[in-house]
Amino acid sequence: MAFFLFISIITVLFIVLMIFCPENIKNILMSFFLIAFAAIVLVPLLFMFTASVQPARDIIAMPYHWIPRRFEWNNFYRALAGNDGRFTFIRNTLNSLIVSASVTGSTLLLASLTGYSLAKFHFRGNKLVFIFIMMTMMIPFETIMVPLYMVVLKLHLQNSYQGLIVPFLVNAFGVFMMRQYLQTFPDDVLDAARIDGCSEPAIYARIVLVNSGPALATLAILTFRQQWDSLMWPLMVAQEKTLKTIPTYIASFAEEKFADEGAMMAVAVLASFPMIILFIFLSKYFLGGNSMYSAGKE
Repeated sequence: MAFFLFISIITVLFIVLMIFCPENIKNILMSFFLIAFAAIVLVPLLFMFTASVQPARDIIAMPYHWIPRRFEWNNFYRALAGNDGRFTFIRNTLNSLIVSASVTGSTLLLASLTGYSLAKFHFRGNKLVFIFIMMTMMIPFETIMVPLYMVVLKLHLQNSYQGLIVPFLVNAFGVFMMRQYLQTFPDDVLDAARIDGCSEPAIYARIVLVNSGPALATLAILTFRQQWDSLMWPLMVAQEKTLKTIPTYIASFAEEKFADEGAMMAVAVLASFPMIILFIFLSKYFLGGNSMYSAGKE
């Protein structure tokens, strides 16, 4: 309670200073605020990395030792071996990669197609279709989880990649993002391509997609992360250990009577690497959302 009171007081004080202070002081305060906020965000990551190389008793010790007194590299061996010692980590990681990559690819394709159609083709019911798509964003996944699971059972997709992938081939947020992004795409470029005899599929593939890098990269990162972190649906659909994903593999460490905190943190570190690598590769597009279109004719 005291912590939240302290944060509230600091926030109010910061707002007051930002209103009444000179411009140069505002810049200093904003820089300080951003650095402090970044430090708060990074604290859980720092804890995860330091805890992954410490014995379990040091992880739960108070006060916590941010600099390990003894490095327990055996945590990573137990993380790879799992509770049952069957070394299913690699298979579970592969499952997560297959599911996340498949959902991300289908979302980029279907969301960009739908967003492009809604943004650039004016037909009767255009806005109504978009409204219905947006309405699905207001429905919590928990309310449709059981009916969706029953559909998967009826289609005999349980314990299969199809059951993990098909229900999430596209999402309303992706359609919304692509539509809003493509609404600013210059119509003159599309009209020029049509005059030159370019077909609609070619316009979409060679002009629209090529110049939608920032939006596609952002959507790819968000979609991949959502599927990579998904826990509830794989728990329901995939009962076989060979089909489990990384979140369910991590959760299995908490199912034991005596949880292995060190191995749990170690596997969390290993599971975070694919997301870090993906962000590094797509960061120049992800951070380039304000870049101008540069479509040209060939």
